[in-house]
Amino acid sequence: MRQSLVDDFLNEEEEDEDTQKDKYLTFRLGDEDFGIEIRHVTEIVSIQKITAVPDLPAFVKGAINLRGQVIPVIDLRLRFGMPPREYSERTCIVITRLGDITVGMVVDMVSEVLVIPPSDMSPPPSMSRGGASRFVQGLGRVEDSVKIILNAGKMLRDDEMEAVAGAIA
Repeated sequence: MRQSLVDDFLNEEEEDEDTQKDKYLTFRLGDEDFGIEIRHVTEIVSIQKITAVPDLPAFVKGAINLRGQVIPVIDLRLRFGMPPREYSERTCIVITRLGDITVGMVVDMVSEVLVIPPSDMSPPPSMSRGGASRFVQGLGRVEDSVKIILNAGKMLRDDEMEAVAGAIA
């Protein structure tokens, strides 16, 4: 059974760009906190049946049918080189959209929507820009913790993801 969780985190009214400025949906992968700009999040749904699609990268779990739209689903743990984990009742699919690409991202748990002003953002470490670090937009300071802010454009518009979206669409 699919349960929409979006009402807990997003207003039902459409928000314009100004009201979404500096807002991030935060979620957990393992012991780390991540965030993505709320303007790219269209919906949050509980984990559901994912239909496997052959000959795609391992991080692509397959596709879901969400109200008649076929959406590719990636497991962010696998995308970032983390060990796989059994899905639980807290596991969610965050539906994201950037231009004409819609992708579901499996996360361990959705946390909350936070406002992180630019003054509390730091650039990503410059040690390496390969692997998963190429998707990091910055580091957001929130009280005593740090949130890894992901760059939706780089995540959804990289060559691998565009090929996945094209193969499933």
